[in-house]
Amino acid sequence: MGNPALRPAVLLSPPLLLLLLLLRAPPSRGFPDTPWCSPIKVKYGDVYCRAPQGGYYKTALGTRCDIRCRKGYELHGSSQLICQSNRRWSHKVICKQKRCPTLAMPANGGFKCIDGAYFNSRCEYYCSPGYTLKGERTVTCMDNKAWSGRPASCVDMEPPRIKCPSVKERIAEPNKLTVRVSWETPEGRDTADGILTDVILKGLPPGSNFPEGDHKIQYTVYDRAENKGTCKFRVKVRVRRCGKLNAPENGYVKCSSDGDNYGATCEFSCTGGYELQGSPARVCQSNLAWSGTEPTCAAMNVNMGVRTAAALLDQFYEKRRLVIVSTPTARNVLYRVQMGLLQQVQCNLDLRHITVVELVGVFPTLIGRIGAKMMPPALALQLRLLLRIPLYSFSVVLVDKHGMDKERYVSLVTPVALFNLIDTFPLRKEEMVLQAEMGQTCSN
Repeated sequence: MGNPALRPAVLLSPPLLLLLLLLRAPPSRGFPDTPWCSPIKVKYGDVYCRAPQGGYYKTALGTRCDIRCRKGYELHGSSQLICQSNRRWSHKVICKQKRCPTLAMPANGGFKCIDGAYFNSRCEYYCSPGYTLKGERTVTCMDNKAWSGRPASCVDMEPPRIKCPSVKERIAEPNKLTVRVSWETPEGRDTADGILTDVILKGLPPGSNFPEGDHKIQYTVYDRAENKGTCKFRVKVRVRRCGKLNAPENGYVKCSSDGDNYGATCEFSCTGGYELQGSPARVCQSNLAWSGTEPTCAAMNVNMGVRTAAALLDQFYEKRRLVIVSTPTARNVLYRVQMGLLQQVQCNLDLRHITVVELVGVFPTLIGRIGAKMMPPALALQLRLLLRIPLYSFSVVLVDKHGMDKERYVSLVTPVALFNLIDTFPLRKEEMVLQAEMGQTCSN
């Protein structure tokens, strides 16, 4: 082939020579398509560049790039970069994930988040036992760096719990109308913080004597949020009864306790001039039946066949009072007027247990009379002598239930004056109480 140095030179045309020189020459700083700054990469962002002369590489000297962060991210640094002569971009930029304000922890509750407080993170609120969530249960961190809903709170809306005892039924003891009933005071329980007010009772407290009937008992408690809890129960008291006993006609009945309850005793008595027949007292027994037999009051039967005036008065002892009207003759004006006055107030005479005795005439024609019953002349004379009643003048003698001569009148006595005096007697005061209880009155 020969020595290359001796080979003949190849002559190139001027255009080809220029092209070869350009290919071997180093890059020129001013050449528009030559890379100058390093390519820009922004994580979570997009880059939009404009070369000075619309070159291909977008990294030539003087290139301007706009930086835009994607949704949920925000730019830290300048939004526009320039490729400088020192082959560096004018600024450093970064797209950081947006963050919402830190959520406040709700009292008596909390929240859980899937990605803290960053964009698109979801947080869910929860409450401690006994509390109820108020507000949005779930909130999301939005692109505007705000949460999608208002922060929730935990409120105590559940009422406290309190349990009362069951219904209590009791039967009254013999001769009593009440029963002592006791129970443990119920305690409330709050499902939230456990703090309660005092228990408030409506009704009789435990240990009280409950009367007959149905009694409602209620307990109330409040928690700190003023939620109210209540419970109720009843106390039922029953009195065993035999049924009411009535007073016999012309008589009285006085009963202990309520008059017809188990153990009650009823005592009977008759008005003056009447005698009790049957049981003087009856008791309401456990089988709810009255003991004894039903009493009656029979009219007093005055025996005119007695031999002495003392025996006659004994029949009235503690039963009747006597008003003895004595006159020497039936034609006596005072006698006629006096008897007329007494006949007009017969009801008040009976109310005060007064028996009128007439002594008319002079022995041996002396007549003694009690109502329609006549007494022998000798007995009438004995009565006058025993009570020292004048034979030949008009007089009125008042004898009490113990046979004592209480007052004498030598002229007319008005019924009002007579009754006012009798109403001061001790036995009469007891009678008035009984008669008031029985509703016994007179219109005249």
